[in-house]
Amino acid sequence: MCGQCRTSLKTISRRGVMTGAAALVAASAMPAAQLRAAEPPGPDAPNAIPPSQALKMLMDGNARYVAGECECMDYSVDRAAREQAQYPIAAVLSCSDSRVAPELLFDQGPGDIFVVRVAGNFVNDDGLASLEYAVEFLNAPLIMVLGHTNCGAISAAVKVVKERAELPGHLPELIKSIEPAVIAAHGKHPSDLVATTIDENVRLNVKRLIGDAPIMSDALAAKKIAVSGGVYDLATGKVRLI
Repeated sequence: MCGQCRTSLKTISRRGVMTGAAALVAASAMPAAQLRAAEPPGPDAPNAIPPSQALKMLMDGNARYVAGECECMDYSVDRAAREQAQYPIAAVLSCSDSRVAPELLFDQGPGDIFVVRVAGNFVNDDGLASLEYAVEFLNAPLIMVLGHTNCGAISAAVKVVKERAELPGHLPELIKSIEPAVIAAHGKHPSDLVATTIDENVRLNVKRLIGDAPIMSDALAAKKIAVSGGVYDLATGKVRLI
């Protein structure tokens, strides 16, 4: 972030805290109907498209990114309109790796992709709830689990399983969520266990999303959404669908 963009944190005053508390108390007294979440976008919303079209838009964007032909975008355009609503064409579960930026590698602008990120791109409860929100309230027609080559979290999981490596802090808890992919990959006796685990991790998490009930399963049954998986190649910039 540039120096001009930084803003100093302001100390919250006692009056501000009391005002916020009063607003919270008032909100709790409102009828339940007034506290409902916003209704999903209607049939004329910009993202009211078939899942196949959403996937094509992502992959066309990735092709532009690989070719160095990304569309020039003025991100300030329609900023006021985006403040009122969002219409993402896809929700992407990706790794937290700083080299992986879904909006850039799919050549999409603000408001086009709803992104959930965690090291190792696996589904946990919070991430699942976020993706359910994208489906239920934003009508995102496509969910994609996006892995990437040379993933540090996957490499760490492989070392833990094969070499009983010990990791500090809360990292062991994260690795436990990736271990099933290591075991599945190891059963295939691959020449490159890390690369195969990256693929298996995507497949397992796509499977978990497909099996989620009731939100994902209902949307899939109604053919409102599709769930896809892919692996982003850090060297080439290309996304390979799985």
